[in-house]
Amino acid sequence: MNKTTSPLLSIVVPIYNEEKTLPLFLQTIRPVLENVTEDYEIIFAMDPGSDRTEEIVAAAHENDSRIKLLRFSRRFGQPAATWAGLRYAAGQAVIPIDCDLQDPPELIPEMVRIWREEGCKVVIPQRESRTGENILKKCVAYTGYWFINKTASVSIPRNTGDFRLLDRLVVDELMRLNESHGFLRGLTSLVGFKTRLLPFHRQARAGGEGKYNRITGSLKIGFNGIVAFSNFLLNAISTLGLFMSVFSVILAVFLICAKLFAWYDFATGVATLAVVMLFISGMQFLAIGIMGAYISRVYDEVKLRPKFIVERSLGFKPDGE
Repeated sequence: MNKTTSPLLSIVVPIYNEEKTLPLFLQTIRPVLENVTEDYEIIFAMDPGSDRTEEIVAAAHENDSRIKLLRFSRRFGQPAATWAGLRYAAGQAVIPIDCDLQDPPELIPEMVRIWREEGCKVVIPQRESRTGENILKKCVAYTGYWFINKTASVSIPRNTGDFRLLDRLVVDELMRLNESHGFLRGLTSLVGFKTRLLPFHRQARAGGEGKYNRITGSLKIGFNGIVAFSNFLLNAISTLGLFMSVFSVILAVFLICAKLFAWYDFATGVATLAVVMLFISGMQFLAIGIMGAYISRVYDEVKLRPKFIVERSLGFKPDGE
């Protein structure tokens, strides 16, 4: 990676099988950027797929050297692709954005203005509406952000994604973090700096289909944010275990007294015993699973495996040149 020349803006675009949306994305974003500055680069961070996405980017690079490509050796996922783009970006400001046009490129001029004139190191568009999403996904998103902000050690703005402007100073601080699970929304809040929210209305995808499951994808991202930025679940397990222990002692004393003083004539119920055992077993498995999630994060960190492996690049000079 060579950063001897630093453009004003670096646009980071994670892509995977985006043949249908990519031409429209380029057609839309390039005039927007030209109205801001000609000193920019667009970095496509690509998981290898099965369509013509790579050929489209390569053809665009032939016509404009400011369009660049990172293709990975296998599919590492969108967070890793975004992280790779941030690492390779040379701009004074870096903007990650998806190419489905749900995050409108038309916001970029205002984001740049806020960065330049108001001195904000981070500018985050915040969704006021979510066109094209069903009520279940909206509920999952709302609940997830509410829970994260109630439990996390840092405040993560609601209804935001990875679409944001990051000053070079912020990007450099993010690159100093070596966390294997790059939850950009949380890590941006972790490093701090002056931040401004920019409300907007999110549109439906311009074409193709999303690569995340509409429900489980959001749950996975949200759970990663909870585990990465909060010890709430571990503390909740301890509290619940203490409560259950105290309750069981009180219940045992009550049953003994009921037998001694004949308050209630009851027989030992196998069904009741089975229900209690199943409940306790379920809670134990839940506790083990939550602790396992934290332990797996520790395991991933100590392995120090790379977040991504670049197999092919276009527009970047080899290290040392």
